Amino acid sequence: MLDSTKLNPADEIVLGRDFMTLSQHVLSQIGTFSAEAYDLSALMGRIGLAGKTIARHLSRAGLVENVLGVTGEVNVQGEAVKNMDRYANRVFLRAFEQSGLVCRLASEEMEKPYYIPENCPIGRYTLLYDPIDGSSNIDVNLAIGSIFSIRQQEGNDESGEALDLLQSGRKQIGAGYILYGTSTMFIYSLGKGVHAFTLDPSIGEFILFQEHIKIPNKGSVYSVNEGNFWQWDEPMREYVRYMHRQVGNTARYSGALVADIHRILFQGGVFLYPGMVGHEDGKLRLLYESAPLAFLIEQAGGRATTGLQEILDVIPDRLHARTPLIIGSSENVKEVESFLNK
Repeated sequence: MLDSTKLNPADEIVLGRDFMTLSQHVLSQIGTFSAEAYDLSALMGRIGLAGKTIARHLSRAGLVENVLGVTGEVNVQGEAVKNMDRYANRVFLRAFEQSGLVCRLASEEMEKPYYIPENCPIGRYTLLYDPIDGSSNIDVNLAIGSIFSIRQQEGNDESGEALDLLQSGRKQIGAGYILYGTSTMFIYSLGKGVHAFTLDPSIGEFILFQEHIKIPNKGSVYSVNEGNFWQWDEPMREYVRYMHRQVGNTARYSGALVADIHRILFQGGVFLYPGMVGHEDGKLRLLYESAPLAFLIEQAGGRATTGLQEILDVIPDRLHARTPLIIGSSENVKEVESFLNK
């Protein structure tokens, strides 16, 4: 008689993987069944829910209104607001209202943090996020992403100044991103390695794809917008000229930070967004983009720097502070620094 409790080894592996969902994985990472562990598991689950909702909306671009195009508004950064920017920002807010998990959310689309008074008595965390990274890619159906950072809630500063957030990236509890591409992927770290999940639309769950990802020590890809070449300082221009002369190097730049970092995380290389004329601090936001990705890449064994200082050691002077970014494989970053420090 067949044993109905057993499967063949191949099916057991597949079934085991299918049952390692995002929320379950977070609990296994923390290793306890404490209130904090369940809160972080639920928090990641709500971020995942926001990602699923955004992915569903993107999949209907061109079929429903208010997915493509701009709103006609300008955000706190002085940038034109896309319809998806506004929609995705609202999705994150709705995902955490009445959740009891976070006291406030801070986004690059909002001038000040969004407080949720009913959550604040029990909410242990602040969520910082870029709801849509690479929004210029939306209207041409290229990959985009969402970036998030988790910090401990400190105090109850309802003035909106959020002075407790003006601390280094070392204060992050966790960080990650969601990539909306040929599949929807969720990459995260809670300080115990970097782990990747793929959304299975048939069951509506993020399923474990790969654990403990390690970025190659060196890669052949360099990712930078060379259209800004004459706006950079000479050392950065010299580095790019050097790369042009090296056999085997490949330039890859998508216009979406998440997509370029995802490639480098798995294949190695370096991403650069240096300061330039008129934007000496670059264009990337420290709290919403540079610091979360630096946390992730360091956990994978890579590095992230401004060229002068490790990104995770930079202390912002305001909520929407910007910073240059050099991030990726440790040997590639070191090579860039050798040109900048001449």
